[in-house]
Amino acid sequence: MENWQEAGFGLYVHWPFCAAKCPYCDFNSHVSDAVDQERWKAALLSDIDHWADRTGPRVLTSIFFGGGTPSMMPPDTVAAIIDKARTRWTAANDMEVTLEANPTSADAARFAGYVDGGVNRFSVGLQALNDQDLKRLGRLHTASEGRAAFDLARTLVDRVSCDLIYARQDQSPADWEAELLHALDFAGEHLSLYQLTIEDGTAFGRRHAQGGLAGLPDEDRSVDLWHITQDLTNAAGLPRYETSNHAAPGAESRHNQIYWCGGDWVGVGPGAHGRLTLPDGRHATEAAKFPAAWLDRVAKAGTGTIGDTILPRTEVADEMLLMGLRLNSGLDLDRYFRAGGHLDDGGLGRMVEQGFVEMDADTLRATDAGSLLLNAVLVELSPSTP
Repeated sequence: MENWQEAGFGLYVHWPFCAAKCPYCDFNSHVSDAVDQERWKAALLSDIDHWADRTGPRVLTSIFFGGGTPSMMPPDTVAAIIDKARTRWTAANDMEVTLEANPTSADAARFAGYVDGGVNRFSVGLQALNDQDLKRLGRLHTASEGRAAFDLARTLVDRVSCDLIYARQDQSPADWEAELLHALDFAGEHLSLYQLTIEDGTAFGRRHAQGGLAGLPDEDRSVDLWHITQDLTNAAGLPRYETSNHAAPGAESRHNQIYWCGGDWVGVGPGAHGRLTLPDGRHATEAAKFPAAWLDRVAKAGTGTIGDTILPRTEVADEMLLMGLRLNSGLDLDRYFRAGGHLDDGGLGRMVEQGFVEMDADTLRATDAGSLLLNAVLVELSPSTP
């Protein structure tokens, strides 16, 4: 079995449009007054055909609709994409099909249409559970609308996740504890919990550079908030299985585990990235970022891809190390070494001695302390020479 097959094969579909651009968001999202839905559907189907021709027959274990706001997609477009994927590849019996949903586009008929088309998991972007902070985050929905969207999704499918952002402005540890306990009371099987980061090129980034965004936590308070997150989710039976993701046993996101475990995936849609193991090596692919440029590229070439690079074995192994240490279960050392990976013996010894990583015959994993300093740990573990 090829190394990638042990982690699975997925399809990522990027829908780039949003009703408004959130000030913290550095994803490839755009606001547009008019979208030619039929042209977009045809282009996405064409891109899937292109990559299915490249990959040949495979078992497809997951599809993930991300964005942007995929819940702005017409249900018939989502259904057509799922049907195309099922036609071009063999769908696993338990194939996971996730669609990210925004509360502002939560509509019973629309959500039911997604489920009828093949969606069996929703990821609902709540982000905060009080109106004041939602407004500060630039969200267009209220807390009650967010909860209604989540409850709607739960009536339609068994598997629903929700996103929350913490370490927000003026958020005390007590505030976050109360909010997270509230979320755990209704959230179900899966939570994605992200610390707010200020990214260059975003509205928050520009505001912060000008001395704005008062009340952001310092490093000590951020660490306190992280520990509260771990303590409460562990007690609720939703332990961390990846840096920012928590789930009941068996409810982990199968699609995202493809990324973290070094599997293969096709990326279609503006700005989508992919990783594919083909006879000549492991390819890193990238699509044109801007919607109009992506559409033009598909019209000319049948695919929106503008970058297709064969990765050196050292880079393949580096990615596996980086992603594997994000997992609470750790890095599978046998797969890592088969991918061409190496570890710096001196750095590994220091990291074990200082309590940042643990290692046995099969697995290397970051401890809680190491997870808080993961970038520094990776520098120590990476060999100084290939």
